[in-house]
Amino acid sequence: MNLSDRLTDDMKQAMKSQDKFKLSTIRMMRASIKNLEIDLKRPLDDSEVLDILSREIKQRKDSLQEFEKAGRNDLVVNLATEIDIISKYLPEQLTEEEIQEIVRQTIQELGASSKADMGKVMGALMPKTKGRADGRLVNNAVQQFLQ
Repeated sequence: MNLSDRLTDDMKQAMKSQDKFKLSTIRMMRASIKNLEIDLKRPLDDSEVLDILSREIKQRKDSLQEFEKAGRNDLVVNLATEIDIISKYLPEQLTEEEIQEIVRQTIQELGASSKADMGKVMGALMPKTKGRADGRLVNNAVQQFLQ
């Protein structure tokens, strides 16, 4: 079962259980997927759906920080719940140690030694960590190794 089908099944389940919050979150994810499918005029594969879900989580995490600064705890709780729901559809996230190990191996493979090689390293790393790690964490790890 691909990710889009899983979202559809979970949406139906949320309707049956009358879980309005989960239902609205899944509908939002499906709408983002459908919009891209319409733009591309074809169904999306799982990696493209993962990109969308990762982007949705990133947007919510950015908003979460802003709402915390503003003291809007009501919105913080809602966003945290949405992040939890969306996270269930992503592959298990890499730990910081795993990210650092992947970065170290990639830098050794490419023979990178300075910040000038950062683009080359990031280009090689992103497919390895796609959907499994936040790009900022990967970027920070690369910067630490290339200092």
